[in-house]
Amino acid sequence: MPIARLRAVVALIALCGCLPASPPSARPASPSVNTEETAVAPDAVADTLLVEVLGIDSSIVVDLRYATSNNFTGAPLPGYLANRAYLRREAAAALARVQRSLRPQGRGIKIFDAYRPVRATLAMVDWTERVNRPDLLKDGYIASRSRHNLGLAIDLTLIDLATRRELEMGTPFDTFSAAAHTANASGEAAANRQILKAAMEREDFVNYDQEWWHFSFNVANPLRFDRPIR
Repeated sequence: MPIARLRAVVALIALCGCLPASPPSARPASPSVNTEETAVAPDAVADTLLVEVLGIDSSIVVDLRYATSNNFTGAPLPGYLANRAYLRREAAAALARVQRSLRPQGRGIKIFDAYRPVRATLAMVDWTERVNRPDLLKDGYIASRSRHNLGLAIDLTLIDLATRRELEMGTPFDTFSAAAHTANASGEAAANRQILKAAMEREDFVNYDQEWWHFSFNVANPLRFDRPIR
């Protein structure tokens, strides 16, 4: 993006306070996993648009896997300096409504990933090259330009609110196989995947059908961010 255009975007954000959300009456089209190439917005802009999820609903459980070694790379990813989940303000508010809708049934949400700095996505791509797994990019399990970088994607599961135990979903998070495709489950796991999907869709999140845990939200004029998670 030319610098003059980027400055105009920043000025517009400062004037308006935030970017307008999609009309609530319109069901958004299914977003792709990879984002179109856009310039990375300054951290100051990220600070005006990203909010911490727990600041909106403290009952949501956060377990950011990429801030630890408990992820497919075996090491924390760059930019993950704290166990804090951020999303665009509109998406965070919608996620809080999902949590409220699940609460009467004794269920809740655990977040594995939310906003992801661009540098972390690049580190994932580098990892696929080091371990010779280009298939993970080709098959859509790892995105070279992820909607997580926009603060508009969320990876999550269902838990029992009383015990905080994860409910049966059929595969662990970040399973790179057809078993993780949302429709590829049976019994209790299939039922739980559908409960999660239905609850998220009621608030205009869209499931990525190759990953039962991955959902995206739409806003107008999304921006990419590389602000570290602190």
